Amino acid sequence: MKKLIIILMALIAYGTQALADKVSFTASAPDVVVVGDQFRLSYTVTTQKIKDFQAPSIKGFDVLMGPSRSQQSSTQIINGNVTSTSSITFTYILMANTAGEYTISGASIVADGNQMVSNSVKIKVLPQDQSSNGGQNGSSNNNSSIHSSSGTTVSNQDLFITATASKTNVFEQEAFVLTYKIYTRESNLQLNNAKLPDFKGFHSQEIEMTTNAKWTPEHYQGRNYYTTVYRQFVLFPQQSGKLYIDPAQFQMTVGKPVQSADPFDAFFNGGSSVVEIKKNIATPKIAINVNPLPAGKPSDFSGGVGEFTISSSINSKELKTNDAITIKLVISGTGNLKLISNPEIKFPDDFEVYDPKVDNQVRLTREGLTGNKVIEYLAIPRHAGTYKIPGVSFSYFDIRSKSYKTLKTEEYVVNIEKGAGNADQVIANFTNKEDLKVLGEDIRYIKQNEVTLQPKGSFFYGSMTYWLFYIIPALAFIIFFIIYRKQAAENANVAKVRTKKANKVATKRMKLAGKLLSENKKDAFYDEVLKALWGYISDKLNIPVSRLSKDNIEEKLRNHGVNEELIKGFLNTLNDCEFARFAPGDENQAMDKVYSSSIEVISKMENSIKH
Repeated sequence: MKKLIIILMALIAYGTQALADKVSFTASAPDVVVVGDQFRLSYTVTTQKIKDFQAPSIKGFDVLMGPSRSQQSSTQIINGNVTSTSSITFTYILMANTAGEYTISGASIVADGNQMVSNSVKIKVLPQDQSSNGGQNGSSNNNSSIHSSSGTTVSNQDLFITATASKTNVFEQEAFVLTYKIYTRESNLQLNNAKLPDFKGFHSQEIEMTTNAKWTPEHYQGRNYYTTVYRQFVLFPQQSGKLYIDPAQFQMTVGKPVQSADPFDAFFNGGSSVVEIKKNIATPKIAINVNPLPAGKPSDFSGGVGEFTISSSINSKELKTNDAITIKLVISGTGNLKLISNPEIKFPDDFEVYDPKVDNQVRLTREGLTGNKVIEYLAIPRHAGTYKIPGVSFSYFDIRSKSYKTLKTEEYVVNIEKGAGNADQVIANFTNKEDLKVLGEDIRYIKQNEVTLQPKGSFFYGSMTYWLFYIIPALAFIIFFIIYRKQAAENANVAKVRTKKANKVATKRMKLAGKLLSENKKDAFYDEVLKALWGYISDKLNIPVSRLSKDNIEEKLRNHGVNEELIKGFLNTLNDCEFARFAPGDENQAMDKVYSSSIEVISKMENSIKH
C-alpha cells in the first residue's frame, strides 16, 4: 500500500511538472508603426495561476493605457477527448512619437510557481507621411498614416514598382541580385499580368520565395507605402561592357470606392461603390557596367568567379589491372559554381579514362550559388606497374582581392598489380564507353562436344522446319520495322509528343498541388498550380514558357478553335492563381477555389484545342 501511494504521488508530481512545462509567456506587438499611431503591446501567459507581473521599461513610446488584464478560457471535445486551455493577457496601448528602431525587453511573471520571462519585441517606427496632415490621428491602426488618393485615378506616386540591382558595377560572372518590389497606397489591388525581360547577356536564376507574400509598411522618398517583394533573381553577366536590363511591364487593377447618389446604394452599400481602374506600370531600364576579368589569366583558369576551395580523394592506391580507380574532386564555396569547367586530371597513358560525373550540390543565395560541385573521375588501368597521378591545378578569380588565385590538390602514387581479368566489368553511370567490356579473350577456345548423328535419309534442308526458320524471322522483321518507323516518325515530331503528354504532365503537377493544398503550404501550392497551367498551355501550343504571355496565349487559343468563354476562363484562372496569395480573406477557401477551377479549365481545354 505504501508503495502504491508513493507511485501515485510520483505520477501526480510528474503530471504537474508536465503541465508546467507547457506554460508559455509571450509578448507581441506590430513590427512596423508610424509616428503618431497607436498600437497594442500584449503579454500572454497560458495559465490562470499567476502573480507578480512586472512590466519592462518602455522607452521611445508614450504609454496611453495599461496594463489592462483580460482572461480567456476554452474547452474542446474532439472524438471524446476533452481539452481545456486558459490564458491571461496584459495589454498596453502605446503611441509612437519618434522615428527609429526600438527594442522592448521581456516582462517577468510567476506562473504556476515558476519565474518566467517573456521574449523581447523589436518595433520599427517610420516617420510620418509628408503628404498627410500630420499630427496624431488617434487611430489604433498601426498603418493609419498610409492613405490612398481620392477620386477615380491612380497616380504614379500612389502605385509603382521598382527594379533595383544590388550592384551596378561588377566583373564578368560576378553575381548580383535583381529585385522587383511593389509600392502602393491602395488597399484594393490586383496584378493582372506581368512581362519580365529576358535578361539578355545574363545567366539568371530565380530566388524562391520561401515565405508567404507579406505586405509591410515602408517609408520611401518621404512617403509611407505598403510594400512587398514580387520577384528576385540572381544574375551572372556573361560578357563585359555595358549591359542593360530592359523594363518590366505590369498590368494592374485598382478598386477605388466612390460616393454614389443612388439612394439604394446609400441604403444597402453605405452610399459608396467600387470602380475598377486599370493601370499599366513599367520599371526603369537598368544599366550594369560589367568589367572584363583582368589580364594574365592562368592557363588552368576554369571560369570560376567568387571564393572557392578544392579538395580531392581517391578510392584506393592499391589495385589490380581492370579494377576501377575513382578520384573525387570537391569544389566548395560561393560564386558561379555551376558555370565552372571541370578541371583536368592527367591520368597515365595506360589508363582507360571515362567522362567525369558531376553533381552540383548548391543552393541559391544573394552572393551566388553556395555549396559543392562534386566531380568524379573514373579510369581503368590495363597494365601492372607503379603510376603517378599528378595533382589538379585549379585557378579562379577571387572577388574580394580582385585577383587570380591558384589551388592545387595532392598527387597520388598508385600500385597496380596483375589481376585475374575482371573481363565482364560493367561501368555504371559513365556512358562514354561501351557498357560491357570483354578483355583478354580475343582468341576463344574451341568448344568440344559430342556430335549427334541423324538417321540416313533424314535431311533438314528443304523440310517445313527449314522454311519456317526463314519465314517467321522475315515476318517478325517486317512487323517490327513498320512499328519502329511509325514510332520513330511520331517521336521525331517533338511538338506532337509534347502535345500528347501535356495533359499527363499537368495532371501529375495538379496531384502534387492537391497534396500541398492538404498540407496548407500556400506558397508552394500556388507555384505548383502555376507550373501546371503554364506548362500545360506551353506543351499544347508548342511555345516555350519563356515566350508565353497572356496576350499571345489568347491569340493562339483562338487559332486552335477554342471558344472565347473558355479562353477567358483560362486567363482568369491564371490571374486568380498568380495573385490569390496577395488577396486578404480566407486563404483555405481561396486555395480550394484555385485548385478546382484549374482542374476544370485544364479538362475543358484538353477537349477543345484542335491540332
